[in-house]
Amino acid sequence: MPPNFMELWRTAQRQFADSSWPAAKQTLAAMLAIKPDEPVVLLHLSYVESYLGNYRAARQCALRVHELRPTREDVVMELLSRLRTFNETGAIMEIIEGFPDLGRIGIRMLLTIAAQMSYLNLQERALPYLDEAFKGDPDYPPTLLARAQVLIYSGRFPEAIADLERCRKRAPELPSVYWHLSRVKKSTAEHNHVETLRRLLRLRGNEPEHDALCGYALHYELNDIGDYEAAWDALELACRSKRAMVNYSTGATKALVDALVSMPKLEPAAGNAPASAGTARIPIFIVGMHRSGTTLLEQLLDGHDRVKGVGELYDFTSQMRYATDHHCRGVIDATIVERSATVDFHEVGRGYLERMEWRLGEEPYFTDKLPSNFLNIDFICRSLPQARILHMVRDPVETCFSNLRELFSDANPYSYDQLELAEYHNQYRRLMGHWHERWPGRVLDVDYAELTRDPEAVLRRVCAFCELDFQPRMLDLSARHRGVATASAVQVRQGIVARKTPKWAPYARHLQPLIDALGQCGAFVPGEPEPGAESGGNVDGR
Repeated sequence: MPPNFMELWRTAQRQFADSSWPAAKQTLAAMLAIKPDEPVVLLHLSYVESYLGNYRAARQCALRVHELRPTREDVVMELLSRLRTFNETGAIMEIIEGFPDLGRIGIRMLLTIAAQMSYLNLQERALPYLDEAFKGDPDYPPTLLARAQVLIYSGRFPEAIADLERCRKRAPELPSVYWHLSRVKKSTAEHNHVETLRRLLRLRGNEPEHDALCGYALHYELNDIGDYEAAWDALELACRSKRAMVNYSTGATKALVDALVSMPKLEPAAGNAPASAGTARIPIFIVGMHRSGTTLLEQLLDGHDRVKGVGELYDFTSQMRYATDHHCRGVIDATIVERSATVDFHEVGRGYLERMEWRLGEEPYFTDKLPSNFLNIDFICRSLPQARILHMVRDPVETCFSNLRELFSDANPYSYDQLELAEYHNQYRRLMGHWHERWPGRVLDVDYAELTRDPEAVLRRVCAFCELDFQPRMLDLSARHRGVATASAVQVRQGIVARKTPKWAPYARHLQPLIDALGQCGAFVPGEPEPGAESGGNVDGR
């Protein structure tokens, strides 16, 4: 007698716990033979297919659940998260728009919807859901933290600080509160949370996530008040804690770059410039290392009346995952490179533009500002012959130090160790050199220091490359009101500021391993700068 449904479910749960994905897939298939339209089973199968690397099957399972229109709150919340994995924006918005009045939605669901809206960089549309959750319980820490984050992305810093302070009073031992405060509110010798953070580290040491949040917050606060030695100790603790939470291999990165460099050159696809409202869409990809000034450049371009800035997107990655039927964890991996030999790049470009359309208005140009798309440049050139690619170039030590002191979510696992970070930067420089040789004239380097010193001259050059006229209004960052959902959300609101002394200067002695490793591969490596010596630009004092 075949096992019943619940027996199969218990078997599947054991297989999940053991990461026995092929066996779990068989068990879930047996369950679906009994109940073909069970949303929970289909969602689990979607995850299993992803673990097995089967992108299309995983996506199809999620879309099948969407077709079933589940109503259980926990299932809908999981479905929204799953659809986001595949950038199925239409399905996500259909679910959200199908909800009843805000007053009839529970707080957990309100927060889930707000998170999806924020992920899509629809910050102003996320806020009503967060406001409703706040009305339901004005002291609920997850609501206060989520609302503060969206307010930061929206540039509404006083309101964000008010929510964070309210959360701190309600949950004084929650490290994420102090991390957010350290980014949006400058500390002084008289007003800081240094002793509180040190106490939290003593009370709950050796918990990587807790220590990373506290360590980064402590670093920023001590940096603000000028205690650089203690700030470095806090940064080392934070990086060490975060590094313990991520998987990263310098060898894998080198192998990936080797594979990209070894690809044969193929001609670009033709005809991927579909018209909308009578105007062809022209994407402007802004690439480079994270923390190299990509957000600043996008905000400046967004001031042009023919350009729409849309933020950091994984839409191109989604198209490559679908084309190669492979679910990679990052922007790209070796399997995608290997399978790219059989990809129809015309279809990749067409699918990318179709999926972008919902975000766009009448402007013919739009920006796609995912820095790590530098890994995808060959595929972008093949898929979208009309695309413009702008490459932000910044002093290697400034770039790497800015990465080192940034707590990313799941991205950039290379950025928490000096030597791993230097090696990644060296591989990035190697790959960009290769792309310039392979695709001459397709990529424009934009120097960050020059952009902050003489923004008009640089923007005129950028506009000429993109076949746009220069417009003086581009220089007025105060006129930008759309959300900025990146690590530069606070800094870019402060305008363009060229700094004479780099942020890493007080930490030069501690950064010597990084500096030496960059120098070994030919990157410009300055000595410890003299006070007042010009070394580049920065948009803030962080």
